[in-house]
Amino acid sequence: MWMCMAALLLWVKSGGCTERSNTSELVEYSALDFYEKLHSGKMMFIYFEQKVSPTISLFLVELEMSAEVLHDYGVLVGKVNCNKEPVHTYCTDERLLHSAFLFRGGKEFLGLDLDTVFDVNSIVSEVLFAILREEVRYVHTDTDLLAMEKAARGQKNIVLGYVRSLGTQEHRSMMETAYVYGSKYQFILITGGPVLKHLGVNESSHSSQVWFLHCRVHSGFMTPVTSERCPLTRMRKPLSVLSLHSFLQLMEAPLVSEVYNDPSMVPPPQFPYQQTPQVFLFSRPETAHLDLDTATTLAWRLRGFALVLLVHSQSPSLKTPDEYNAAYRLPEKSLEVKYLHLRNLDEVMELFTHPEKEAEEEEDEEEGEDDEEDSDLAKLDDEIAASVYRTRGSFLDMDSIAQLTSDNFHSAVAQNSLTVVLFYLKWDAVSMAVLNSFIEVAERLEDSEVGNVQMSSVDCGEWSDLCAAQSGSAPPAPFTPITAFPGVWVFPPQASARHYSGMLGSEALHRFIMLSCSASPTLLTTEEEVASFLQGVPHPELAEYKPDRVLGLFLSPEHAGAPVFTEAAESLRGEVLTGLLTDGLAEKWAADHTVALPAVLAFPSWRTPTRPSSTLPVASSSKELLSHIHTALLHPMPELTVENLPSFFSLGKTLLLLFVGEEEDEIGRRQNQALVEEMGRVVELGDGRMERYLACWIHLGRTPAGMSVLGSYLGSMPPLPALVLTHLPTGGEIYQYPPNTPIVAPSVLQWLQRIEDKTESPAGTLGEDSWPPAVKFYEFLKIMDTQEPGSARQQAPEEEEEDEEEENMEDDLSSEEGTDSSSSPAPDATTNTHSEL
Repeated sequence: MWMCMAALLLWVKSGGCTERSNTSELVEYSALDFYEKLHSGKMMFIYFEQKVSPTISLFLVELEMSAEVLHDYGVLVGKVNCNKEPVHTYCTDERLLHSAFLFRGGKEFLGLDLDTVFDVNSIVSEVLFAILREEVRYVHTDTDLLAMEKAARGQKNIVLGYVRSLGTQEHRSMMETAYVYGSKYQFILITGGPVLKHLGVNESSHSSQVWFLHCRVHSGFMTPVTSERCPLTRMRKPLSVLSLHSFLQLMEAPLVSEVYNDPSMVPPPQFPYQQTPQVFLFSRPETAHLDLDTATTLAWRLRGFALVLLVHSQSPSLKTPDEYNAAYRLPEKSLEVKYLHLRNLDEVMELFTHPEKEAEEEEDEEEGEDDEEDSDLAKLDDEIAASVYRTRGSFLDMDSIAQLTSDNFHSAVAQNSLTVVLFYLKWDAVSMAVLNSFIEVAERLEDSEVGNVQMSSVDCGEWSDLCAAQSGSAPPAPFTPITAFPGVWVFPPQASARHYSGMLGSEALHRFIMLSCSASPTLLTTEEEVASFLQGVPHPELAEYKPDRVLGLFLSPEHAGAPVFTEAAESLRGEVLTGLLTDGLAEKWAADHTVALPAVLAFPSWRTPTRPSSTLPVASSSKELLSHIHTALLHPMPELTVENLPSFFSLGKTLLLLFVGEEEDEIGRRQNQALVEEMGRVVELGDGRMERYLACWIHLGRTPAGMSVLGSYLGSMPPLPALVLTHLPTGGEIYQYPPNTPIVAPSVLQWLQRIEDKTESPAGTLGEDSWPPAVKFYEFLKIMDTQEPGSARQQAPEEEEEDEEEENMEDDLSSEEGTDSSSSPAPDATTNTHSEL
């Protein structure tokens, strides 16, 4: 019963109960309440609040989240508002502003700096570490560990945990487990030092590990522990509360169990071992003692992996054929027993340390020839080609798009208000994938009754003359030759064609087309039109996209800046809504909003619609004006997504990138928002020095691909939030803001300064921008380079031999010449180059 209650408590701590109360667990105590709780002897973790900064606000959010966890351990968590009712000493000393205090037995037990208790994991782990300081010991050297082993010998087993730093999720898992099992095991914590060498751990390793030291000799051990050191077993799963609990349960299992029934009749393991494989070794009467030694040796090697059972073959119920000497049963197939003949123990270790290999073999046996063919072909190219191959049997419904040819292209473009054309190749996998998205957009436009857009396509494999825009054609093609496939072009009425260079997914393409439907710029002639331009959208379908807006104000259409603005607006078509205001209405609107004419106003989507982010100077060229507009529309702290990454990456700036995890509740959302706002403060405080950086963030819940990016940057997934600096102009170094350090603006700026001063060490480097073929036999040029020089070397000695024979024919030394020619060095292979390449 005690074990069941311990498992239930650990399950709740690890997040098994996901439903939480909506009420805040963070209690605000008055001075009277504080002293009353203090004198009652209860354990309390209190923060005395005076001034609230972004850092303090972030800490209070984490403190509130930790209150529920620590409540289960008998710790009251709360705060005292010193501005309402001061508490002597704690509210009067400014040096205590950045500390929280643990009270025990009616007096202060420990003060913790906020730099060490910055999130839920660090708060819970540090508080429990303080409470369990007598139960959880800390060692640094192998001598210290040996002394602990000698003291525990015959008394307690030891649970030894290595965590790279305190205050992490792994540290918390160790402390919560120690709170439950502290009376049964001796817990030891290490964070580094010479002791790691004895344990075979590289100190640069980022992964936490746990070992179980068998120091208490009991009847379950079939061999006496005679060594000076306690035998140890390493936990092979990542450290968490549940994995550690399961590991400790396995350490209590019998080393070897003896059975007298056929393995098929032995019941599967019962709680708490129901998820553990079973290994059966067959024993014969004449080798019983040796079989027991073999089973014991194997059990020690499999400890933590599987349960070992020794089957006595003299039992009449044994049905196993004599050619088998072992069997095993997996937990997911609790009734199925597999028999095998073992030649050595390493075969069993291979079976359980690489279970995925066994699973792959079973899948291969069950798959048919057709599935194998699909699998092989899918490996020969990228994901898009594999996707197109899998859907090769389905036919696309192209009724919603017009299929253009050289004969009807020009007439179709002239008849429609806006024509969007996809140029593609049927044999190209990417083209077919984009064609599918293109059809989705066409159907969506039909359903929303957008009637002024004609979606069309041209198969350039069939109409190559049209796609090549041949000069001899009449009338001439209104676009440059198509050289990249697939390609999307937009043909507005009475305007030059424009190539779409954005993402080719259906959402991005639909947004671009909807924004292209409006005139660019739209001439605004009334105040109602101006208000509608700034606050509304031309079509309800655009409401979800929240487009940016740019408004040009000029005294007259003939003003020198008006044509420049019109040209820039044409370039922004499909990306930004642009409006033009002239004459008296422009003067009135400018006077009402205190704007000097001429002016160009930018209204980013991330600000209030009627409030411009800045007034831009009227440039002398459209290129210069476009640069000003793009800068004004850029969010000071943009969120990166798969769709917008290319546009931000094209700016060529160093990325100051914040990775935040997916929030589970409102508190988590507020926490992430506070982090983003703090990074905004970094941009504000850094001022001019931040121009070289693009401060941005990735929400890993909305953009899961960011996890792969972060993992590739640092080699493994760090704790979140994580702040990195990457894509520096000086090289491929990647820098990581110190983990487990609060992300506050002054500290981030100091970190950036250390990087600029080259006193900070990089955490990794970017990989090479190479795109090798999917498989080796696609490297045709490499194959040619390796084959051609070989054939040349084979021919060269023959040619040299012929030359020598001709020169020495008169001396009649043909035999010697043959010998000389065979021993002469081969010509330099570097002379055999591919001039045509």
